[in-house]
Amino acid sequence: MADTRSIVRLFQLAWLGMLIPAFIAMLLVPKLLLHASINCCHAPSLDRFFALFTHLADGLVPTAVALILLLSRDLRSFLMMGLSCGLSALVVQLLKRTLFADMDRPSRFRDTLGNMDWVEGIDLHLHFSFPSGHSTAAFSMCFALAVVLGRRSWAVPLAMLAGLLAFSRVYLSQHFLQDIAAGSILGTLTAMAVHHVLYRSPFARKAWLARTLFRRQNQ
Repeated sequence: MADTRSIVRLFQLAWLGMLIPAFIAMLLVPKLLLHASINCCHAPSLDRFFALFTHLADGLVPTAVALILLLSRDLRSFLMMGLSCGLSALVVQLLKRTLFADMDRPSRFRDTLGNMDWVEGIDLHLHFSFPSGHSTAAFSMCFALAVVLGRRSWAVPLAMLAGLLAFSRVYLSQHFLQDIAAGSILGTLTAMAVHHVLYRSPFARKAWLARTLFRRQNQ
């Protein structure tokens, strides 16, 4: 079992490097004004890119990645991806529909947002804005993938990929900045907890975690 502590630290540093400026912006600028400022100037090429790119954080993608890991790697890798994304998805949906059920999405404030660019052809949702499910999935999936790949050089790029996937939700006006910030926290913290159990805790020493579906991994 590889030592993943340095990979986790690098991912965390890159994540905080994105999260802290976002928090500063949210403290200094009102929510609607901040959203309008982010979306003041769009480019057609970016509109097309983000409209497609955002689907990498759909629920089916981490599910597919988890299944690939189940077939190609050990059970620890499969559980790292599956539990990180599955548990965080359950929590985010629970929060959306209970504590934050009254939080609406940017499209509900279209008149208030004024002269702002909107990406054409996007089916804009109206309710359940906070926290962002796509952002949660992006960070839990990318954190888990960084751990599973086991390479320091992939930690920061994967964190940046998660950040860009989260940003796509603001660019497409499916979420506010506070929604994706909360999603990044939820996704990262859930994946960190799963990582601790599977790689650092006494449970991590279970021999069956090193098995694949077809054979026992070489120790």
